[in-house]
Amino acid sequence: MRCIQCVAYGLCCAFLSILAGCDRQNNDSTGTIHPVRAMQVSSAEYQPDIEVTGEIKAKIQTELSFKVGGKVTERRVNIGTLVKAGDILARLDNTEQRADMKNAQATLKSAQATFQRKTLTYQRYKTLLSARVIAEADYDQTFTDMITAQNSVASAQADLATAMDNLSNTMLKADADGVITALNIEIGQVVSATQSVLTLAHDGVRDAVFNVFEAYFINGEPLKMVSIHPIDESGYQTMGVIREISPIIDSATGTIRVKVSLPKETPWPLGTPITGKFHQYARNGIALPWTSMDSNYGDPAVWVINTSNHEVSMRKVTVAQYRSEDFIVTKGLQPNEWVVVDGGRFLREGQTVSWDEN
Repeated sequence: MRCIQCVAYGLCCAFLSILAGCDRQNNDSTGTIHPVRAMQVSSAEYQPDIEVTGEIKAKIQTELSFKVGGKVTERRVNIGTLVKAGDILARLDNTEQRADMKNAQATLKSAQATFQRKTLTYQRYKTLLSARVIAEADYDQTFTDMITAQNSVASAQADLATAMDNLSNTMLKADADGVITALNIEIGQVVSATQSVLTLAHDGVRDAVFNVFEAYFINGEPLKMVSIHPIDESGYQTMGVIREISPIIDSATGTIRVKVSLPKETPWPLGTPITGKFHQYARNGIALPWTSMDSNYGDPAVWVINTSNHEVSMRKVTVAQYRSEDFIVTKGLQPNEWVVVDGGRFLREGQTVSWDEN
């Protein structure tokens, strides 16, 4: 009898547990009204922009190279060295060129001596011809010999000029005032003719150079005016004008090089790190605070309130721009819809919410 009472007691407990579970499930399905903060969205005009870091560079940069090949015996500059036009920057071993010049000088002296001798002979034969002492054919031969010797002198002079030019080309000189920004040679290195060995940034007008991601150009080129300031001097700002957008995309970085002309009075030295803000033409979008941002399987989304039944649903949106205090939505929302801007962390699909419409 006692066993029967125990079994009955256990069945009663189990039944009560089932009833309690059903009651909890029913409470969960109905849910409680969750208070949130919401805003009624509206479309407004905004101007897309992007901030990119860059560097101050000379508008004109020259890649310097030797016109002849050889072994580097001297380098007088380093990166950052200020130079003047005509300064010697580096030298090659000129042993061969000096020997060629000496041979050319000796050849010229010999040709000049021969020409002088042939000229005297011609003048003497000219006098003898006037006195009818020699035949005219002999006179013509001396004239031909003199002209040949004269041509030999001209040829020897050209060879000497070439030899002197080759000797001069073993010295690399600055073609303008400026600063050395890159070095590609060391003493003892063998270089070939026209191989770039130094980069010279010319004094004068400077550019702000940026590498902008390709995605920024999907909607067209930016406006010509760019706001620029040094990274460590955000209070000092100037405006530049885009003068060149590279037609080539850097395959390694996926960026496009943009050069911006700066005002002549810009004081920033070469190499100064800067920040540039590029602007595009104004367009329409919906601005939402960061607190409204959620995620739907990795895609940006927001909670939208159905004003007829006060239930929320998560909706994917297209974000055109992320800004410091908000983000711009261009697809997924319609003007006058209500979006949860605070309190959406623990919401679930179809949950009933309350909010202050004021």
